[in-house]
Amino acid sequence: MTLQLKPLFAGEIDRLAIDTQLDLSSFDFQGTHPLAAPVRVKGEVVARAEMLWLTVTYVYMFEGVCDRCLAPVRFETETTAEHILVSSLNDEDSDELILVENDELELEPLAETDIYLNLPQKTLCKSDCRGLCQHCGKNLNDGLCGCQEKKGDPRFAVLASLLTEETE
Repeated sequence: MTLQLKPLFAGEIDRLAIDTQLDLSSFDFQGTHPLAAPVRVKGEVVARAEMLWLTVTYVYMFEGVCDRCLAPVRFETETTAEHILVSSLNDEDSDELILVENDELELEPLAETDIYLNLPQKTLCKSDCRGLCQHCGKNLNDGLCGCQEKKGDPRFAVLASLLTEETE
């Protein structure tokens, strides 16, 4: 979706409401496409002092897998972002301002960036997820497995034997 901002920059109007849905199903996050359902975008652009202030909220359904136990994860969340839009820049290296060319702003790339920056680093099915057993692969959220818990790493067997020699 393209926002036509010419009336705002020209001073013809001072507000532009945004209420739409975006198809971001091709959005890639860690090799998956977690935004299968349309993303609801709601907000406004307000003209102030030759700049435009964009405030937007994205409401979306995140679908993925738990990083610990590989169970499906699905939750609705929202992300709010604010941006300052300008029609020209004096300092080309400004990270705080978004340069709008031809008085148009493509909303999809901005939405992808805003959502990407707010997605969790680690996706968990629940905050205390116990993960999978490192020996047999059983989901430990469903209960304990039959594996020995204190098997230890075989690479440290020599060090373990030194500890048992000292105690003898």
